[in-house]
Amino acid sequence: MTLSRSSATWRTPMVILTAASLVALLVLGLRASQGLFLKPMSLDLGWGRETFAFAMALQNLFWGAFQPLASAAADRWGTGRVVAAGGILYATGLFIMSRVSDPVAFHLSAGVVLCLAQSGSGLAVLLGAVGRVMPPERRSWALGIISAVGAAGQFLMVPLGQAFLSLYGWAAGFALLAVVALAIVVLAGALKQDARVPGRGEAGRTEPQTLRQSIAEAGRHRGYRLLTAGFFVCGFHVAFVAVHLPAYLTDMGMPEEAGAWSLALIGFFNIIGCFAAGALGGRFSKKYLLSILYLLRSAVILIFLLLPVTTISVLLFSSALGLLWLSTVPLTSGLVAQIFGPRYMATLFAFVFFSHQIGSFIGVWLGGWVFDAYGTYDPIWWAGIALGLAAAALHWPIDEASVPRLRQMERAELAEAETPN
Repeated sequence: MTLSRSSATWRTPMVILTAASLVALLVLGLRASQGLFLKPMSLDLGWGRETFAFAMALQNLFWGAFQPLASAAADRWGTGRVVAAGGILYATGLFIMSRVSDPVAFHLSAGVVLCLAQSGSGLAVLLGAVGRVMPPERRSWALGIISAVGAAGQFLMVPLGQAFLSLYGWAAGFALLAVVALAIVVLAGALKQDARVPGRGEAGRTEPQTLRQSIAEAGRHRGYRLLTAGFFVCGFHVAFVAVHLPAYLTDMGMPEEAGAWSLALIGFFNIIGCFAAGALGGRFSKKYLLSILYLLRSAVILIFLLLPVTTISVLLFSSALGLLWLSTVPLTSGLVAQIFGPRYMATLFAFVFFSHQIGSFIGVWLGGWVFDAYGTYDPIWWAGIALGLAAAALHWPIDEASVPRLRQMERAELAEAETPN
């Protein structure tokens, strides 16, 4: 009994936040590195770009489809077990990718195995674990920290992936990334007991709501549906850019390394953007901040298209887009917790995230299909501008107030606190 208590004691909220942040760094960094392999792998194996893009699109789609199941499992049995399984699958999928020679095997490894890996160890599960243990006044800040450190993964891991690719080729590069992925399993130990208290809500209040009731409540909420629709656009933007930007830049006459340092620069400024979004989300309206972010994304893409592709324009585009890259995540996940409470935050955010991944699927696959059909990415860039404007409009009318159930609980707790002993 003493050992059990000691085991649980060291997993404090800050330990959980640190471990979750490092897992996010690895998961997002490994994911961002995969786009570097599109052109060399396609040329070496004689594939069109749609073959690689379709595997990445499947990865994004199935990741979103399995995320609610993985998040529900984490809510029920603890984050650590689910994250450890995700890390094992990540290493397995990357190793299989290093051995493939036909599209079917690549689609199964990159599209199916990695989607399961990312569902188990991705942001929805990690944000839910941290959201449950952090007090409301620090929750937005903590969610911003996870997103910011995850963004650092793109900044750190993309150059590492490029180094593996340049020195050893795409096959050995994937195998070496598989070894790196095993670190996720080690970090999962700090999340084994993630301060999850079944049947409890915020501040120790009794939480009678079941998972099924929570999902039904969210499904009836107009703001939740708008938030879900808007997050589709985020997925469309980031997945298209992450997979196709390196190839686009070389098509425009930039050197092979341009894609790697462009994605790394996006990752660096993403750190700043996520941290700022988490801090601002604790002080200002999250829905208005989201509307502004999507408007700015459309403006950045428009300016990039209108300017000639040069080193300076790529640097400016990568820096500006990086500030807006995953800064939507702490605001979107924070809005879910703010409206519905943190108890089932992982699962509710997972359904919103599924919409994000449908957008990712369409952005990645359509980018490859359009290029193979027309020899240009321009229609996808313009579609991204239009979708950004639509997302800005969708977030504006969201009702940010907590649901009546939470307000009643808060009033009951206040009345209990004011009652003399």
